[in-house]
Amino acid sequence: MTISFRKSVLAASVSLAALIAAQTATAQEAVFVIGTSEVGAPTYNPIKATMLNTATGLLFDRLVSQAADLSYHPWLAESWEEAPDGMSWTFKLKQGVTFHNGEPFNADTVKAWLELFKTTEGENTYMAEAIASVEVVDENTVKLVMSRPEPNLLYNLSSTFMSVVEPKSFAALGDNYGVAEVYGTGPYKLESFSIGQETVLVRNEDYKWGPAVAANAGPAKVERLTFREIPEDSTAFLELKTGGVDFLLSVPADLMGEVQKEANLAVMTMAGQDVWYMPINVTKPPFDDIRVREAAAKAINQEEILASVFGGVGAVADTFLISALPESQVSDGVKIKYDPARANAALDEAGWMMGEGGVRMKDGQPLKVTLWTQSDSIFRRLSEVMQAQLKAVGIEAEITTFDSSTIRDQYKTGEQQLAVRSYNWDNADIVDWFFGGDRLGYPNVSMFNDTKAEELRTAAMTGAKNMEERIANFTVYHEYVLSQFPMAPIYQPVQAMAYNADRIALPETINAPAFGAAAFLDLEVKE
Repeated sequence: MTISFRKSVLAASVSLAALIAAQTATAQEAVFVIGTSEVGAPTYNPIKATMLNTATGLLFDRLVSQAADLSYHPWLAESWEEAPDGMSWTFKLKQGVTFHNGEPFNADTVKAWLELFKTTEGENTYMAEAIASVEVVDENTVKLVMSRPEPNLLYNLSSTFMSVVEPKSFAALGDNYGVAEVYGTGPYKLESFSIGQETVLVRNEDYKWGPAVAANAGPAKVERLTFREIPEDSTAFLELKTGGVDFLLSVPADLMGEVQKEANLAVMTMAGQDVWYMPINVTKPPFDDIRVREAAAKAINQEEILASVFGGVGAVADTFLISALPESQVSDGVKIKYDPARANAALDEAGWMMGEGGVRMKDGQPLKVTLWTQSDSIFRRLSEVMQAQLKAVGIEAEITTFDSSTIRDQYKTGEQQLAVRSYNWDNADIVDWFFGGDRLGYPNVSMFNDTKAEELRTAAMTGAKNMEERIANFTVYHEYVLSQFPMAPIYQPVQAMAYNADRIALPETINAPAFGAAAFLDLEVKE
């Protein structure tokens, strides 16, 4: 009887301990949903990738961090100095940093990483092309010798695409790096990655070298993070509402009201880095005629879209860049704004005359085009409004819908005419990225390849000795691109996120341009 009683007490104690352990483990986990624009990222290889998601910034660190005001601060580099002529940069590196596989981080690592970055075939090598050579001064000091001044170097080094990879594993794993295994110095390690489904990260217990802009240098406060990929915003919201996930990293304006109705949910906003726009394929008739492109661009009523689709949250866009960038301050004459009178006149000039049913005709053919969009609800709603606006000037647009994870491959066919897209970036080099003549199909969905634009692009990307010259060159390049109407700007959102306030505690301030490593280091899960 005594033995039986002891067994019962022991079993109860074990059960209670297991329950407490399970509750503690649950409290140390959180489930996030990445934004629909990041769904389908095929790799965590920052050197080769053309698209990376939020989890990337937790696997890797950068040499430089960026604050909310876009100023630059230490991370893996403790300090740096630029030569007066811009032809070299010297970086002092943090000591005691190790990669996830135990390899040390030092000047030799930086040299090997940058040489890999420059020589690995991929879209991102332009970020380091101005670096002629890398010199190891001592174990914790590295000197970058430049082939030309690069005023944008600190921005590049703060970019997720220039995350510091562990060179030995990168070389050994080849194409499997970033898919099967990933080794950075970041606050989290990769546990599993299922492309298009989810990524699971576990805390790097040794981490203590967070960016200067974070209050917590590490380790992170949450042990385990799951990043789910849900391509439909309304489905993601239902998951948040019913407790299936804890945090949505992107909430469209049309769902913010629904979030605010729920007592346990909260909305967080940050300054936006997105622009929504309509690419126009300049190689596909009728848009090989600049007058038709101008008409389509000026048929888009940005103010109506802001009010009716986005509930007045955010701002209209009239250039390709976010308004916080100085290169967005172009002359008023090239800003692309709603102008139905000019749209109709341009179509008349191009020989497209109004026909029956409000559709223009030329040589017996109706002005019918395709408008490609993504499957999530906000894109579909926006596309329907744009369809009506185009019809108002005589352009009949047929909406074709693709899943957000596959539409990029469709763009590579070059068959699109009009499309609805958004990007997230806070540097003027995004004009180069989406309109460079060597990136046709994707990311250059507009198929824009213009001789004068390429000359101005070269001057913008490589022709400046300092930041003042770079801003001036990019402004001219941006103005010319706008004048050719390869796109129509639509909307600038704020960064809006939603979370379960009963589960998640956010830091009082996030001193960063986006919700990344600085925020995740300070984020807590409530007990």
